[in-house]
Amino acid sequence: MLALAVFISTLDVFIVNIAVPAIQTDFQHSTVADVSWVLNAYAIVFAALLVPAGKLGDVIGRRRVFAVGLAAFGLGSALCAVSPSLGFLIGARVLQGVGAAAVTPTSLGLLLPSIPPQRRAAAIGAWSALGAVGAASGPSLGGLLTQVSWHWIFIINVPLAAIALIGTYRVLPEIRDPARPPLPDGIGTLVLVAAVSLAALGLVQGHSWNWDGRVIGCFAGTVVLAAGFVARSRRHRAPVLELGIVRVPAFALSSLSAALFYAAFSAMLLANVLFLTGTWGYSVLQAGLALTPGPIAAAMFAPFAGKLAQRIGPGLVGGAGALLFGSGSVMWVALIGLEPTYWSRFFPAMLIAGSGVGLALPAFTIAATATLAPQKLGTGIGAQTMFRQIGSSLGVAAFVAIFGTPTVSTVIGAHNNTRWFMIASAAAAALALALIRHRHPGSPPTPGSMAATPNSADGWTSTQRGE
Repeated sequence: MLALAVFISTLDVFIVNIAVPAIQTDFQHSTVADVSWVLNAYAIVFAALLVPAGKLGDVIGRRRVFAVGLAAFGLGSALCAVSPSLGFLIGARVLQGVGAAAVTPTSLGLLLPSIPPQRRAAAIGAWSALGAVGAASGPSLGGLLTQVSWHWIFIINVPLAAIALIGTYRVLPEIRDPARPPLPDGIGTLVLVAAVSLAALGLVQGHSWNWDGRVIGCFAGTVVLAAGFVARSRRHRAPVLELGIVRVPAFALSSLSAALFYAAFSAMLLANVLFLTGTWGYSVLQAGLALTPGPIAAAMFAPFAGKLAQRIGPGLVGGAGALLFGSGSVMWVALIGLEPTYWSRFFPAMLIAGSGVGLALPAFTIAATATLAPQKLGTGIGAQTMFRQIGSSLGVAAFVAIFGTPTVSTVIGAHNNTRWFMIASAAAAALALALIRHRHPGSPPTPGSMAATPNSADGWTSTQRGE
């Protein structure tokens, strides 16, 4: 149930990319910028509610929040499938995002207590790898479903969510935090949603608004709201983002890297769909199948990334993955033109980029949690996943802003411009990971890190040092 729920919630972050051309066609007079909100509405809500949902699970029960999240996700999927308008579809995606945010952190909170402390890093790697495969599989699976109708990318979620919901109450025990923590910060959550939404709005509408004062106002509003969010996080007893874990260098660098990498990754998924269907004239099914080598390569490399990261350090593994991903984009810039050359040029670049995705995604989580106390793992992973989804939404918005509305004669240049953004973002992600100092197992904690007490019965009682 946990694996199925995490897979479908992560899959839905990206499966819609392949359906963007079909959705745009179905809702006449809509633009790529308009349809991008179908992607961003989900990612923004998902990002902002991840940590509050995890904290709420600690208070009222993780299984309860997990089950409510599954129900909300299934209902949102059903509403997406019957959407009569683009606005209705965007609203239904918000409900999906609420459900996914409830499912993701509580799934890990239900999993980790049943696993011995020495095996939790491997479990986190497998959990992250499953998310990586779900994210990378979106375009290919979405292409197959969209060939029938784009509505099917949502319909398929309904029975899967129902199966997971039934199994939840039959198999999973209820788990609460015995310390009875305070309820999460609702106002801070709304402030974060508003901040990310304003940033995305400024980027997405930049061309149509001619980059005028309205865009500047969006960015200025983002800065003000972000400052307010940080200030509130300092004061609230249960903030959306615990600033203490951000002070841990490994966590801060890995979260920054994850945001940068997801910005590039999300932009790449949307860019390749639009390129294959709009420039090379592929059908949605052909585009989905053409993108399949990427998910296959990611699925092959992801299971080994966690083990390799423990041996040589997650910074090296994740950094190598980010550079491989960027290398795929370099190949697209150097080799791809108007004439379809899939097997000789596009295919090798997709394999290299997909391999990078498989290496990078599990390494981010392992790097983020390596110096956190066991009781902080759920909070840390939820916070880092929040940064990932913020990066994802801003990556899509940046793609829309850079791509613009090119003509036939300028479309290759427009796509290359977006690929240079992906290359720069992936390279910055690799640099951030390279700055993480690998600490071998058994060595003493670095200053400011958190270490578990040795007599903790289940690994969830800890003390914090250096705060």
